[in-house]
Amino acid sequence: MNIEGIILGLSTFLLIGLFHPIVIKSEYYFGVGCWPVFLAVGIGGCVGSLLVDNTYISVLLGVFSFSCFWSILELFEQRERVRKGWFPSNPNRHESAKEKNE
Repeated sequence: MNIEGIILGLSTFLLIGLFHPIVIKSEYYFGVGCWPVFLAVGIGGCVGSLLVDNTYISVLLGVFSFSCFWSILELFEQRERVRKGWFPSNPNRHESAKEKNE
């Protein structure tokens, strides 16, 4: 039996699922202004994916990097969900940071 596909599928599922709470917490504590971090980490993951010889690690780095890229969009959508009241806003974030992120 060939289980590599199942392992990669499960790993992909877990990686994508991991980014959901990361996006929520990132927007809560830092606002959408942290999107360049996701971009830089995503680019680093792409470079790593190109440089790694192991196919499975390369694939997982690719999934990780594109999950970072997708998280940039999700940060802005999370801000809208907070505005609609679906998620709590951070009362401790300074008003200047809130205005900057809008």
